[in-house]
Amino acid sequence: MATQRIQLGYGLITCQRHPDNDNGWAPLYAEALDLASAAEAAGLDSVWVSEHHFVDDGHAPSLLVLLAAMAARTSTIRLGTALLLAPFYDPLRLIEDAATVDQISGGRLTLGLGLGWRDEEFEAFGVKQSERVRRLVEMIAYARQAWSGSPVELLDGRARPVVTPGPNQEAGPPLWIGALVEPAVRRAGKIADGFMATDASPTDLAEQIGWAREEHARAGRTTPFSVALHLPTLCHRDGVSWDDAVDHVRYPDWKYEDMYDARSYAGPLRRPPEHDESASARMRETSIVGSPREVADRIREYADAAGGDLHMIARSYFPSMTPELRSQSLEALGDVARLLRE
Repeated sequence: MATQRIQLGYGLITCQRHPDNDNGWAPLYAEALDLASAAEAAGLDSVWVSEHHFVDDGHAPSLLVLLAAMAARTSTIRLGTALLLAPFYDPLRLIEDAATVDQISGGRLTLGLGLGWRDEEFEAFGVKQSERVRRLVEMIAYARQAWSGSPVELLDGRARPVVTPGPNQEAGPPLWIGALVEPAVRRAGKIADGFMATDASPTDLAEQIGWAREEHARAGRTTPFSVALHLPTLCHRDGVSWDDAVDHVRYPDWKYEDMYDARSYAGPLRRPPEHDESASARMRETSIVGSPREVADRIREYADAAGGDLHMIARSYFPSMTPELRSQSLEALGDVARLLRE
């Protein structure tokens, strides 16, 4: 077994309304700030938010605004995006906003970046999907320049701005890329500071990390390269069975399917259909469910696959949960964090 250095994060906070727990958006955002504080108090290493736009359940669209509020409520826990959809942003404004959050937080921001995939979002923001890779790569290049204190060499030659404020972290917030397919994973190794995996078995994770690190070496990069993984995780101090967990795990999984086709939908909040056994088996393979000891043991398997170093993000914020159950689950993750440090 490799020497393990595991960090544990909580997420992905999305502030989504659910038909069983729909008290409006304001309580969800208030709870999100409380959860960030509670994650810090429980001894977790990080808290993470996730982005989508124009969804009927209000999936959080404004991540840096939300993280700025969390920064003001916390003092030590790391704050991250998983993922911020970079192609939808003017890169200079994104760089400014990220540096501002980094200053407010005292240097605790990590930017996990993604490409996006929903047609409705690209069309509404006036961005072509064919340009999404270019826009992500350019944003990272501009951030590197801006956060080194150099003028930003905009590719269209408009200007050479010096972006202020600079970030609190000397080299700027770490830039991680979330990816599933081989070309995107290799891109993370080539240009990013880290790779964020999801929906992977330990075997899958080991293969993906191999791709990323191969590109990192091929590009001649010598800077540290981080590996993160986020998976559905349901933990309770008294244990929890898959039968008790499956409906919570199913909702966000189904919602990604639902939001793809639900263009301009403004009707009542919908419920997922009954899931079949094959769908349940697929979700079970890449979900972590159980007592703190069982969850910690499973995370260690992934850390071994990663070569020992892993930033594990427990996707434990399920919209179908009551606030009480979310609080209990987070407290149990505090136990997991302590076990992982033994």
